[in-house]
Amino acid sequence: MSQSFSHRVLPYGDVDEFLAGAVPFLTEGVAAGDRVVAVTGLGSEVTLREALGARAERVEFVEADRWYAHPSRTLADCLADAGAADGRGRRLRLLGEPAWTGRPPLEVLEWQRAESLVNVAFAGTGAQLLCPYSRALPAGVVASSRKTHPETVRGRTVLPNPGFVDPWDYNAACDRDALPPPPPGAEEMEVRQPDLYWLRLWVSDFAQLTPLPEEDVQRLLVAVTEVVTNAMRHGEPPVVLRMWVEPGELVCEVGDAGSWRGGPDVGLVPPHAGVGRFGLWAVRLLCSLVQIRTGEGTTVRMRLRLPAVPSGTPVHSNTA
Repeated sequence: MSQSFSHRVLPYGDVDEFLAGAVPFLTEGVAAGDRVVAVTGLGSEVTLREALGARAERVEFVEADRWYAHPSRTLADCLADAGAADGRGRRLRLLGEPAWTGRPPLEVLEWQRAESLVNVAFAGTGAQLLCPYSRALPAGVVASSRKTHPETVRGRTVLPNPGFVDPWDYNAACDRDALPPPPPGAEEMEVRQPDLYWLRLWVSDFAQLTPLPEEDVQRLLVAVTEVVTNAMRHGEPPVVLRMWVEPGELVCEVGDAGSWRGGPDVGLVPPHAGVGRFGLWAVRLLCSLVQIRTGEGTTVRMRLRLPAVPSGTPVHSNTA
């Protein structure tokens, strides 16, 4: 690969600033024979197509809301695309404008974490990634972009980001705050034996009282089995499973009294990137969001998004 991996942020305040950085990035990729992908909203796509002219036919355009659907899955898919391009003697060149609007705070944090992890997962590839960030975004989102991208692009100029933070340090900061305690009405079960049949039945019965689709119930069962097995094998009793419902989410938590630290990755990047454990990485793929705290006891909190239900439909709820 003639070029090493790069991950750059393109801050912009108006269309001209956006095009000044995005167009050279895409046209250089077209000229080099790269696989060129632009992930943007519809308005930016129209603007880019007009600016690129005939070269737009060599660019794959993808809707941002569809691409940025799930942090871990997007990371895995993008890494697979980089590997596939490399296998064909090409390079992946991706303009990716994250979709931030309307995301709850926990989800925003996970996407910021994913931006940081890109620097680890793609380190051995020749992929070129450029992430536009509008200055109209919340100040915290824009500030985070300086910490998760090693370089900034202004037009054709590339500048180092002095505020860039080592990915593992950044992720440690994401998990610094303690998790809020489960609500008083949370269902609770202590796991004393490695036979998980009754545990899976208990989880399934609870989940089926919510609008969680059957496909997601099965995903939850696989994830819970993996986490409880890890707790039984590496943790210390008591191993306790708790479940409750928050607005829009089913929450399942496994806690034990062990002192496992787990290393800095904690299943955060795909195993084929050379770092991480398949088990916890698979749990992140199966759930909408996973929160892990280690040290004085280990807690793994798995969240699955619930579909909207018509007003007046009874839903199992344990919120205080």
